[in-house]
Amino acid sequence: MKAIVTGGAGFIGSHMVDLLVENNFEVVIIDNLVNGRVDNFSHHKESVTFHNLDLCKTVNLIDYIQGADYVFHFAALADIVPSINNPIQYHKANVEGTLNLLEACKDLKGLKKFIYAASSSCYGIPETYPTPETSAIRPEYPYAHTKRVGEEYALHWATVYNIPVISMRFFNVYGPRHRTSGAYGAVFGVFLAQRINNKPLTIVGDGEQTRDFTFVTDVVNACYVASQSKYSNQIFNVGSGNTYSINYLAELLGGEKIYIPKRPGEPQCTFADISKINKLLDWSPSVKFEDGVKIMFDNIDFWKDAPIWNENSIKEATQVWFDCLGEK
Repeated sequence: MKAIVTGGAGFIGSHMVDLLVENNFEVVIIDNLVNGRVDNFSHHKESVTFHNLDLCKTVNLIDYIQGADYVFHFAALADIVPSINNPIQYHKANVEGTLNLLEACKDLKGLKKFIYAASSSCYGIPETYPTPETSAIRPEYPYAHTKRVGEEYALHWATVYNIPVISMRFFNVYGPRHRTSGAYGAVFGVFLAQRINNKPLTIVGDGEQTRDFTFVTDVVNACYVASQSKYSNQIFNVGSGNTYSINYLAELLGGEKIYIPKRPGEPQCTFADISKINKLLDWSPSVKFEDGVKIMFDNIDFWKDAPIWNENSIKEATQVWFDCLGEK
């Protein structure tokens, strides 16, 4: 079997590559290396094909995916603040890149599944916890919106052009190889860089907000199970089956803590209802949160060169967040 992994040099995509190689797939990675790193898949260098391509700009994309049985689409720009500053760039990467890939897939003969990596941020601030796939869609910022629009294109192309699409809505993915550079982003990268440099952990608000932290190997396993299933034109939440406070994460990591202002547009809780994926695909997560945090801490040296955020630099980096999403 041949599988295409867009964003295969990135955090989640490279773990997808690991699983596919382990299952004896012929793997083709497409990544423009804006956020991805060749080191993330270098241990497979002899057994994968890599194309340094931008999905938005590549002509004749079909030439690079020809013969694929499966397409796993992880390529995207992430993070909230950069998407507020550069919404057009996010639209091009997350919407136009997805559309170009879907157009190429229309010409693929025998495509068994197109797996779209969607985001739970499409729910915005939900009214129901755990949050089911039927919840209202109300993204709070451009990243969330562009991922949702990409999902709509994928599901629409599934209906019109008979592409066997499954959309997987990820909740707060963490694990080894999480991006270490660039804009202020996910809590694990921020905390681990602070921890390795003996700096205080910067906790937003009172720290009692909770997140459905889901280990990356569970996420890619869910994508693999979905790809092998009989279903198409479906949406599945992918979560841990629980939700954990930021204070609890800080307690597990240890060290000094300081508290910074709560941010607008963020839910007090993220918590996936995973009953659908459990029932239809017989999938459930296997990595306990405490074990996942230990794995991260055991690999803390990976974050030794990551940006070290503090109260002042975070305030400066996220000011646009408050300006755009705060009280009007």
